[in-house]
Amino acid sequence: MSLLNTPYDAGEFFDEMYAADGGVRPHYRRLSERLGSLSVEEFDRRRAAVDLAFLRRGVTFTVYNDAEGTERIFPFDLIPRIIPAQEWSRIEAGLVQRINALNLFLHDLYHGQKILKDKVVPAAQVFSAKHFRREFMNFSVPRDIYVHICGTDLIRGRDGSYMVLEDNLRCPSGVSYMIENRAAMRRAFPNLFQSYAVRPVEGYSDELLKALIHIAPTRSDKPSVVLLTPGVFNSAYFEHCFLARQMGVPIVEGRDLVVQNASVYMRTTSGLLPVDVIYRRIDDDFLDPAVFRSDSMLGVPGLVAAYRAGNVALANSIGTGVADDKVIYAYIPKVIKYYLDQDPIIPSVNTYLASEPSDRKFILENIAKLVVKSANEAGGYGMLIGPAATKEEIEEFRSNVAANPRNFIAQDPIMLSRSPTWCQQGLEGRHIDLRPYVLCGERTVVTPGGLTRVALRKGSLVVNSSQGGGSKDTWVIAGDK
Repeated sequence: MSLLNTPYDAGEFFDEMYAADGGVRPHYRRLSERLGSLSVEEFDRRRAAVDLAFLRRGVTFTVYNDAEGTERIFPFDLIPRIIPAQEWSRIEAGLVQRINALNLFLHDLYHGQKILKDKVVPAAQVFSAKHFRREFMNFSVPRDIYVHICGTDLIRGRDGSYMVLEDNLRCPSGVSYMIENRAAMRRAFPNLFQSYAVRPVEGYSDELLKALIHIAPTRSDKPSVVLLTPGVFNSAYFEHCFLARQMGVPIVEGRDLVVQNASVYMRTTSGLLPVDVIYRRIDDDFLDPAVFRSDSMLGVPGLVAAYRAGNVALANSIGTGVADDKVIYAYIPKVIKYYLDQDPIIPSVNTYLASEPSDRKFILENIAKLVVKSANEAGGYGMLIGPAATKEEIEEFRSNVAANPRNFIAQDPIMLSRSPTWCQQGLEGRHIDLRPYVLCGERTVVTPGGLTRVALRKGSLVVNSSQGGGSKDTWVIAGDK
């Protein structure tokens, strides 16, 4: 039986591959023809080959709160998401606009705070943000770049228009899976891949290394870069190893580094070697027990002193988390207008702030119809999808919002776009989002594609890999191919 002979219902959502009348969208036609020529047995054989390759390469992710065990192969669907060149151009422009505004915003927050004095963003919202670091007021970060690596989550609504769901400015993850997905698709469908003229994503690691070297102290002609990981038990440890290997830099844990005379050194068998740049995959709280959490076993005592002295650079900078607080997210359209005098190219989702009395009243009265999120949780945790929640879950969130309003926002449910995904019962629509990756160094680079995340459970809107979601390869087409 042909793969596309199985029934498929595009439903009431915007479908990436099929138009409302059931016809295949133009940029998917070549893919549709190829899939239509495949039998289910042949498709399953290729899927099994990809799973085996992922197993051998250790492409895994940790799923928390899972009775079957935490470490598993990263779920991957062989039917790619395809983005035409013109569509991508708008996405790219919107992401560059956004990261430029965010970097200007962060510089202002930690210096003159003009945007607060002009009452564009309420000062109380910033000062009460969990990740606002008063310790770094009036500290100038290297090259004035706060966000070097950003993963901005995009979604599409019922009409197919893109919206920003959230920014990830601290330690955004998933880029290794984007690159591994591409390698898997090249092996599974080499001829189809070439016929589409897909723009490459493999240059990400080279661009990342350039961005890191760009912020290095000027004391060395050949700056030394390391990747700082929390260790093997972190859910994204595979990615940490992958990126370090791709860049050709050491991967270290806190115990591998030492600070002497306000400079950072790496312990090696041949003695201490100076470190110029640290790509840290550890949150601020755990970076330096002498400044932040004193019980942290993951960080490096004295690291902040070395950073302040200008002897080491950090990516991303300490304090960036204030700008991806979900409460602050609601003000980013105003932030873009304030610093760039431009309207956002990619709009944000309408957001209600529980800290505002009128919004809080609306949230508490309509919580069963809304999506409620904790301001600083990630990975799909700390979230209530009202229409799909139990009465007990709704009442628990209602109490939490009333007790700690600053910690919650709410949004109208978005009818996330869907994409054909191969499931046990055949081809079915599953909800997706898109996390493109932006690098800010000497120039701003948006990798053409990103990680398309898939909610594998039928009807689910939660795409996060940490809760059992999967992914697809994302094809950005060069030109009009």
